[in-house]
Amino acid sequence: MPRTYSRDRKAKNVKRRYDIDSLTDVALLVFARKGYDGASMDDVAAEAGITKASIYHHVSGKEELLARGFNRALDALFAIFEEPDAAKGSPSARLRYIVRRVAETTTAHLAEVTVLFRARGNSQVERDALERRRKFDRSVADLIVQAQHAGEVRTDLDAGLVARLCFGMSNSIVEWYRPSGAIDAATITTAILAVLFEGLT
Repeated sequence: MPRTYSRDRKAKNVKRRYDIDSLTDVALLVFARKGYDGASMDDVAAEAGITKASIYHHVSGKEELLARGFNRALDALFAIFEEPDAAKGSPSARLRYIVRRVAETTTAHLAEVTVLFRARGNSQVERDALERRRKFDRSVADLIVQAQHAGEVRTDLDAGLVARLCFGMSNSIVEWYRPSGAIDAATITTAILAVLFEGLT
């Protein structure tokens, strides 16, 4: 007599199919939760519900998944510069827009940006990502200088320092923000803009 299976049992035996992008999604969640150095390919496989061997059909290893995550985060950040409100208007208006969009991008791409912001330069992949990130920061510092020359922002503060402090607020989001938490992304963005451009008094 043929062996029969219940519908529930069949469902349990059906493994989810992954492509390179969805597998990267899973890996980034694992890296953000456990830290890149603390995560293994076994952890990624377990999270995905597939065998480790299946992962290697898509990528060469853990570092390739990390590089894909870095590129996602950095491409999203650099794309901000191409948006109309970042490219036109007064320097201070452009700066305000970019700061807002960085905060929004951080909350929208939380796993990707978390992995990027925690990079320490322990490998060539991390060093390359950090250099791209520094290029982004320098571009914003240059815009702050333009705003200073236009008399739109105070000139007694170093532009590079202001850029670092500004993005320090956005960077910290990855350590405590949770999409299901009590504070939503829009509230965070509003608070960052208020503190940076209006201050607390």
